[in-house]
Amino acid sequence: MSKTSLPPVVVAGGAGYIGSHMVRMLLESGFHPVVVDNLATGHAEAVGQATFRQGDIGDPSFMAPLLREFQPACVMHFAAASLVGESMTAPAKYWRNNLVQTLALLDAMRECGVGQFIFSSTAAVYGNPVEVPITEQHPRNPINPYGHSKLAVETALQDYDRAYGLRSIALRYFNAAGAHPDGSIGERHEPETHLIPLVLQVASGRRREIARFGSNFPTPDGSCIRDYVHVQDLCTAHLLALKKLGEGAASTAYNLGNGSGHSVNEVIAAARRVTGHPIPVRDDPPREGDPPVLVADARRARAELGWAPQYADIETIIAHAWQWERSSLARAA
Repeated sequence: MSKTSLPPVVVAGGAGYIGSHMVRMLLESGFHPVVVDNLATGHAEAVGQATFRQGDIGDPSFMAPLLREFQPACVMHFAAASLVGESMTAPAKYWRNNLVQTLALLDAMRECGVGQFIFSSTAAVYGNPVEVPITEQHPRNPINPYGHSKLAVETALQDYDRAYGLRSIALRYFNAAGAHPDGSIGERHEPETHLIPLVLQVASGRRREIARFGSNFPTPDGSCIRDYVHVQDLCTAHLLALKKLGEGAASTAYNLGNGSGHSVNEVIAAARRVTGHPIPVRDDPPREGDPPVLVADARRARAELGWAPQYADIETIIAHAWQWERSSLARAA
């Protein structure tokens, strides 16, 4: 695809799950995405036709020349380590990758005169909710190093705006899910920890059963409730945030979720309907720190960004992920 008159956008972590979908959407919207990824967890083939440079965002000798070469309008950050359980046992990795590397990237942006930043944040900055649905004004009290590292970057962004005029929008995802509707890109984590792809790996025969961590939560069916938001809808929010920053908007943060939750049992039942597979369930003990309910209040994103999720239905989310799971198996055969 040829470059267009729209400005370059650097996509840090653009070979990963959400980043690769963002790269595709930027290309389809006429932008020139420049992917930066060290491929620690990303996949080079997911970048498609976008410009790709392999390297670390925390290496100023790599990033500063790249930023000077492309002079991007904005940097989008998808380059975090994001496994909550791993962050509990390897916090040094999370502080180094998620905070130290990001600060180095921000400093390279300052040096090169790049003044707009969109940050993939997380509902983990809120910790255990004191009220549901969760608004942006909810107390931010993370309960794991992953959430702490993301909140630290959000705090740094506020300070960098005040001191240096670097404007940013932090987008706090709830549960990213789904795959591109055409089945060409989707979720590829090793190890996989997200419920929907794990359930679908049972349906495809890659796993024998799905573990349900706790069945006695204070919810209608006893299983945890989460707010699942389609990866394409997340990317649309980034595109709208890019537009808003380009219009001179002040730094802020938005929740991204559908505002309605689905329990683990409901997700499994929906996957059974979509796939036609019985999907056996194994009951395991609850995981430490798993809140019973996490649901977003995303009204600010809808009102201020004009965000309108197109794929809110859980069966649609699962159907797209199922298409990706089946295509992945076919390619591996």
